[in-house]
Amino acid sequence: MFRGLSAFPLTPTTEEGIDERAFSALVSRLAAAGVDSIGALGSTGGYAYLTREQRARVARLAVEAAGGVPVMAGIGALRTSQVLAVAEDAQKAGVSAVLLAPMTYQSLTDDEVFGLYESVARELSVPLCVYDNPRTTHVHFTDELHGRIAELPNVAAVKIPPVPDDPAAARQRVAALRALLPDTVSIGVSGDWTAATGLNAGCDAWYSVIGGLFPATALALTRAAQAGDTAGVTARSERLEPLWEFIRQYGGLRVMSAAASQLGLATEPNLPLPLRGLPSDARRRLVTVLENLGLGTSA
Repeated sequence: MFRGLSAFPLTPTTEEGIDERAFSALVSRLAAAGVDSIGALGSTGGYAYLTREQRARVARLAVEAAGGVPVMAGIGALRTSQVLAVAEDAQKAGVSAVLLAPMTYQSLTDDEVFGLYESVARELSVPLCVYDNPRTTHVHFTDELHGRIAELPNVAAVKIPPVPDDPAAARQRVAALRALLPDTVSIGVSGDWTAATGLNAGCDAWYSVIGGLFPATALALTRAAQAGDTAGVTARSERLEPLWEFIRQYGGLRVMSAAASQLGLATEPNLPLPLRGLPSDARRRLVTVLENLGLGTSA
């Protein structure tokens, strides 16, 4: 399940709770589209803003709506004991894998990060994907730390931050990390605007924000990469540059929140406070971008 397109849907949330019907519908759309896996409770899924009970419920809903498509659930939390509890809930819900980012308030040393993964990995009965997301967590992995963690039991994948824009530098980046990982551990790229470069550089998977709402578009790019059509991958990504610009400026969560509302797949508000949606002027511009890309009414 750590190959191809892993689509990360929004978890529509208000101060009253989760819109379970909307969330289940989003997951069902992804399964129907044929994505390779579904990443519930990722950053786009707002995991950090939900209670343990809400996260357990979302994991169950995702598995039920996925119709057999593998579901990976985010289990990050501030304390190791909390991570273990959320991981237990996710496994009881029937997820096929878990995704762990080291959340923190105090800066973590490499040994503390390793200790977190060591404690969690040995308690798992499903594979674990290491979530390297310094922009959000402010935890910076060295390649050596990745190598140490990858030797732990149940570690099966690494979700890396955006690769360099230069194709040669991207290939060098992926190759340098792969040299330190066991053959059993896959490498997946995040940062949608660099997905094409990352896939062309040899990444095994794309952990995709837009895939959670526009699966057909993300699948077309992913399948082109799997077919070795590097020029086609690049061309598809370049066409999406107006959308990438929005995501770079406002973040994937806010952009997908607005897009889901525009498509009638979620009501507003759908983000937990203090998060707010796009400013009105940006929202209008996003609608135009989606329409110009043919994404205004379909996936």
